[in-house]
Amino acid sequence: MKILYVDLETEWRGGQSQALEALRGLRRAGHDAQLLGVTGGALAQRARDAGVPTIEIEAARKRWRAAGALRSLLSNAPPDVIHANESHALTAAWLARAHRRTTLVAARRLAYPIQRNPISLARYRAAHRIFAISDFVARSVVASGLPAERVVVVREGIEIPPLLAAAKRLVARQIWNFADDEIVLGCVGYLLPEKGQDLLVRALATICAATPRVRLLLAGDGPLRVQLESLATQLKIRDRIVFAGFVERIANVYAALDVFVFPSLAEPSGTSLLAAMAAGLPIAAVARGGVPEYVDDNVNGLLIPEPEPQAIAFAAQRLIADTGLRERLGTRARADIAERYSTDVIVDHLLRACAEASGARAREARG
Repeated sequence: MKILYVDLETEWRGGQSQALEALRGLRRAGHDAQLLGVTGGALAQRARDAGVPTIEIEAARKRWRAAGALRSLLSNAPPDVIHANESHALTAAWLARAHRRTTLVAARRLAYPIQRNPISLARYRAAHRIFAISDFVARSVVASGLPAERVVVVREGIEIPPLLAAAKRLVARQIWNFADDEIVLGCVGYLLPEKGQDLLVRALATICAATPRVRLLLAGDGPLRVQLESLATQLKIRDRIVFAGFVERIANVYAALDVFVFPSLAEPSGTSLLAAMAAGLPIAAVARGGVPEYVDDNVNGLLIPEPEPQAIAFAAQRLIADTGLRERLGTRARADIAERYSTDVIVDHLLRACAEASGARAREARG
């Protein structure tokens, strides 16, 4: 199958990580998977480095430029499926009338419903299928007024890393000067209010009062960083937090941690949480959005009932105090992700969903 991913974002976030995982997985499975992206964008660069054929357009007027590139492709060598990986990509495909020439699918990974204006809804109605990354997201799409039969849950996947060796853990901890006897909590994500990192910082103040040898590693950048640093200073725990910013070798973050905490207020799914579980880390995550769909409380992680500092602190302290619990949850988390959410498993689901979308388009064409 020839599948063209279109993603016009320039930053590296969960959606772009998932696109690259899918592209590599599709090509390993023998499919002609390509990318249409933005010159200088993080995804385009990483896709090229991974050997994925990449068509690039300039960032200025990117939706119109991408629409032009798509019209040219559709006239000469149309793909079997165009996968619009984010909203700008879907706009470009809609402008190019891609849905009239081939199968168009649209990924949806946002926590909030689609805007109820004619243009927003028209773009999604043009797609033969909408691939929601969780049941939570699928419900929000249907609530926006789109037909349920066009919405398919295609979950995110993750490459399962090798088991962490003690030597690699030591090297990773040295990057941020963590002592061997310190318990290191961590969180990976763009620094935004809805990601809940401020709640985690407040929880850390409670944790540190009871457990002095605890540190927090926050990996990721974003508009909330200055506010978070100021909050840490006010709470007198600035020296307990490492603000790592964007980390190119993100595996080093997971390798350095003892516990992964995910405080997001309404996460559609959570690529970083999947990665932490795949790495075998014990996790504590707020039970909102799509998170409860793959975190089973006290089985492969701890679910935090409410996004508030005391609840986050309580869950983290349980994991800090109980090494046996950490080992049990981390081992089960890794096994569950390998069985249900590995890249190969998700690529298989993706291919079946694309084939079904193509069949639906053929049926529509026959009337």
